[in-house]
Amino acid sequence: MPSMRQIRGRIRTAKNIQQITKAMKMVAAARLKRAQDRVVAARPYANKMKEVMGSLSKAGAGNITHPLLEVRAPEKVGIVVISADRGLCGSYSTNLLKKVQEVLRTGGVEGGAVTPETTKLLLAGRKAQTYFRRRPYAIVGEFTLNMTNPSFAEAQEIAKQARDLYTSGEVDVIYLVYTKFLSALVQKPMAVQMLPMVAEDDIEASGTNEDYIFEPDAETLFGNMLPRSVDTLVYQALIESVASEHGARMTAMSSATDNAGKMIAGLTLAANRARQAGITKELAEIVGGADALKG
Repeated sequence: MPSMRQIRGRIRTAKNIQQITKAMKMVAAARLKRAQDRVVAARPYANKMKEVMGSLSKAGAGNITHPLLEVRAPEKVGIVVISADRGLCGSYSTNLLKKVQEVLRTGGVEGGAVTPETTKLLLAGRKAQTYFRRRPYAIVGEFTLNMTNPSFAEAQEIAKQARDLYTSGEVDVIYLVYTKFLSALVQKPMAVQMLPMVAEDDIEASGTNEDYIFEPDAETLFGNMLPRSVDTLVYQALIESVASEHGARMTAMSSATDNAGKMIAGLTLAANRARQAGITKELAEIVGGADALKG
């Protein structure tokens, strides 16, 4: 059985950890509120951009040629991964990396799973960078992000390198893997096809068959809107991932704080029992000594 000194040392350590996790929980909660506001504000624009591009591409699909719309046999795959920048956020990073591995197993390449020789990675966030540096995949881009307040310029930098990979023919399809923010308790890893751009199923199912008149011409219009659409997609994924990371960290630190409290309660009980055992032992020794003197 541990001594009183050892138990008290463990209690002090648990209290110190509890203070740290509680502070991290409060910081994550404050950052989550700002990140959630950015997600809510950006979603309508991103959804409308996706809807407009889907409708326009279906309306002018027969007459428009653009490098970002070119469909090729998927022999080489590019994957853009937006991961966490730090740890202490529960299973957030593990779930995201599992999603990346799922894409690597079923990346649409003819013949099944992709190979390291046919894969190029663009990695944003230290967790993905650390993970894939130890694996035989070609990392063609690494990005350090501002996880407190990500900017549209950061998303444009990632999107530009992804577009260059695709238009140069180095890859035939590009997937974007990120974590969609649903709530502070629920974050869902997502994998979407980034390039070539395709019309959404819900647009196709809506039955809109309007005859569009393009002004300026369709080639010019799509030439300006398609890169912007890719930038918007990456930016939306970026702010969703940041909000998800803060939500996961807040939840993990809340659980850690509660667990530290339970540990402190258990150690305090053990300390009380040890103290009572010590008192009982001393009383027994005193009584034994008194009986010995009487005898």
